[in-house]
Amino acid sequence: MSESALTRRHDPARRGFGSDNHAGVHPEVLRALAAANGGHVAAYGADPYTEALQDVTRRHFGERAECWPVFNGTGANVVALAAMTDRWDAVVCTDGAHVNVDECGAPEKLAGAKLLPVPSPDGKLSPALVDLQAHGFGVEHHAQPRVVTVSQSTELGTVYTPEELRAVCEHAHGLGLTVHLDGARLANAAASLDVPLRALTTDAGVDVVSWGGTKNGLMGAEAVVVLNPDAVRQPRFVRKLSTQLASKTRFVSAQLLALHEGDLWLESARRANAMARRLADGVAAVPGARLTQSPDANGVFAVLPEGTAARLQERWPFHVWNPATGEVRLMCAWDTTEEDVDGFVTALREEAGR
Repeated sequence: MSESALTRRHDPARRGFGSDNHAGVHPEVLRALAAANGGHVAAYGADPYTEALQDVTRRHFGERAECWPVFNGTGANVVALAAMTDRWDAVVCTDGAHVNVDECGAPEKLAGAKLLPVPSPDGKLSPALVDLQAHGFGVEHHAQPRVVTVSQSTELGTVYTPEELRAVCEHAHGLGLTVHLDGARLANAAASLDVPLRALTTDAGVDVVSWGGTKNGLMGAEAVVVLNPDAVRQPRFVRKLSTQLASKTRFVSAQLLALHEGDLWLESARRANAMARRLADGVAAVPGARLTQSPDANGVFAVLPEGTAARLQERWPFHVWNPATGEVRLMCAWDTTEEDVDGFVTALREEAGR
């Protein structure tokens, strides 16, 4: 291998709160990938790693669960929604849902399902909010509401309780709708509530889950988990049609196994959540700063003292969530440390005192 191929092209000491996607790969996941390497195994999911992943999936979600590994979160959402809808169907979501604002129209363009957003100040749906868009059934001029999608945790860092999810699912099912859960940060929600994954999915009445892993220490692996086979049509073909079938699926499945076969998913999520709580407490104690959402999982949303954000970003990367209000988003990851948090809070105090 050439020397240039081994050259590190970033500063490994650089830290920040821009996204849990900014973090590297957990060492245990890298070891799992190395163990899966070597030799020849069958392609396209006919491998022992993907077979073992089915057993792990059923342990977490129940005996009816089917797992379809995919490359990324947008792909998981597109495959799930495409398998749950016809071309004339629509999906009820919050106005800030990832499928609505951060996927470049992929659910509508690729899955072919119209999105019906409703405003939600905390990122959550409720039965009453679902009703704002769940109408026009049988009217040929209207896209037909077919699916309700919720995010757990939400894009605003809040978490549904099992009771809140169950209420949405029961209401949706009563209207003849199915329920999809975007679980890019499902691990963080389960860790926050100290409940198993099935308490927020299968037991609550969710039909299909986009099971996240990349934000919790994987190199790049997600999955579509079908909990209710009656809610989907041909996920095998939809995954291929959506360009989400990996030829070397063993390396996607090996990552998901490394995270979920033991407690690594929970340990990593708990650490990220704990650092977010520490960060939220530190930010809230700085004069002129205030939290804008409950820091239930691994995200902190806040308004910082006037004039501090731009200067802070030079030292600690983070995202300005709403330029109009000055609200920022600070994300903690599986590798966020107490030193990272305390360093940011110290820098914030310094900037606020200027």
